[in-house]
Amino acid sequence: MNQVTASLEPNWSNWSRQRVSVIPALVLEWLKDEGSLTKRLIQASPGQFNVRLLQQNWGKALYSEQQHLRIRRGEAAMVREVELCSDETPWVFARSLIPASTLRGSARRLAHLGEKPLGAVLFADRNVRRGEMQIARILPRHPLFSAATSHLEQLPKELWGRRTLFYIADKPLLVNEIFLPAIPAFAIHD
Repeated sequence: MNQVTASLEPNWSNWSRQRVSVIPALVLEWLKDEGSLTKRLIQASPGQFNVRLLQQNWGKALYSEQQHLRIRRGEAAMVREVELCSDETPWVFARSLIPASTLRGSARRLAHLGEKPLGAVLFADRNVRRGEMQIARILPRHPLFSAATSHLEQLPKELWGRRTLFYIADKPLLVNEIFLPAIPAFAIHD
């Protein structure tokens, strides 16, 4: 990877390599939570929760996404970008990548979710296994920052996100979740 490519990618790492003190308190608990983000957002929403589908089509993975998914450069992946909203206010930008090799058998349904939350499908399926989670600070120079903030009138200086590998029938898919400035404080409701 050359220096230019490296500067365009967030520095994803696991918790053991992060300085927790630099993470804003507002997003820290959201980043650490290992439950269903969709479920937590529904619980936190004072109004109507919805998924706004921005795009879903065949596309290219970013370099770090290729590496994390262990797919070849140029290998096809279904790229799905959505906003998870409360009363039409985006709280989370999510970018999911599903390699073509994963979209086989029962996993083909993932290509036709529309505005149904991917998380609801993943956490309801006993054949889905959650893998490694990484976190990163997302800066304006990163393509993920531009994609996540395209709707905002005022851009923040930084965002924080996490990405998680999931396995369906032992085939990988990657979910990036970028927390937007409107996200409320994390609270657990059972």
